Amino acid sequence: MTDLAIPEPRPAAVAVQPTAAAVPGKSIADWAHEADLAYQLADRLSTTSFIPSTMRGKVGDITACLLAGNELGLPPMAALKSMDVIHGTPGLRAHAMRALLQSRGHEIELVESSDTVCRMRGRRNGSEAWQEVVWTIARAQLAGFVAKNSNYKSQPTNMLVARATGEICRLVASDALHGVPYTVEELRDSQLQITAVQAGAPVTAAEILSRRGPAPQEIAPADGTDAEATGDTDPVDGEVYDEAAKLWDDILDAADDKHGWSPEQTEREFLNGSMGVPAALAPLETLRAFHAHLTGGAS
Repeated sequence: MTDLAIPEPRPAAVAVQPTAAAVPGKSIADWAHEADLAYQLADRLSTTSFIPSTMRGKVGDITACLLAGNELGLPPMAALKSMDVIHGTPGLRAHAMRALLQSRGHEIELVESSDTVCRMRGRRNGSEAWQEVVWTIARAQLAGFVAKNSNYKSQPTNMLVARATGEICRLVASDALHGVPYTVEELRDSQLQITAVQAGAPVTAAEILSRRGPAPQEIAPADGTDAEATGDTDPVDGEVYDEAAKLWDDILDAADDKHGWSPEQTEREFLNGSMGVPAALAPLETLRAFHAHLTGGAS
């Protein structure tokens, strides 16, 4: 078993320090100056053997890693060893995400870990209430990760721990993760290409449904004849998408109120199935289940 599957009491490997990026009132000019310095540093380091092979020679990715790490309070060298950039998105390695939260006083515990199940619990600093998540191979198969990622067959224990880590950390202290809410392992799992949304043009329910699952099934004639042969190929009426649109609006409101998620982050959480909503559900049922998970009750 690698260190990925071992809970750390309070590791010193990822030291978190206050940074200028967290200072209220920091101007965009100050940030731009820091970005320029980060780029210069990235350019000098980009070809060294210290840089992970996935980022070596990629000055832009290294710069993004340094800047994202700075916002989390990670020194440059720690950020480079704790983060990676997957499909243009910075992510934390699972052990680093746990260490980051533990360094802030939050508790993350590994309750059970095997090749088939990982049970992890956590609680926010100062809170008495524990939250628990469970990831199983069956859940990973249902989400389609096992078929796409061979690590679930060669390193199932580690992969389940990584999945559970990302989920419990977001539940316990999403504010500590800022703009890096996903583990590297989660980002590698996700092969979904999320279309960039133009500012001021929110994702529609129809787009979400088309990405998560098939469109509503065509209505088969009651007599069992072939719909295509009869020319009766009209899909389920528009009420399905009307309900989906309303549900998606409610989901965006709940995600913002309860988790502080932006529409883009809410979309990513939904598509990744990170709230435990089975991907195999019919599209409308999936929206209802996701809304229920967000609100803690029936949709």
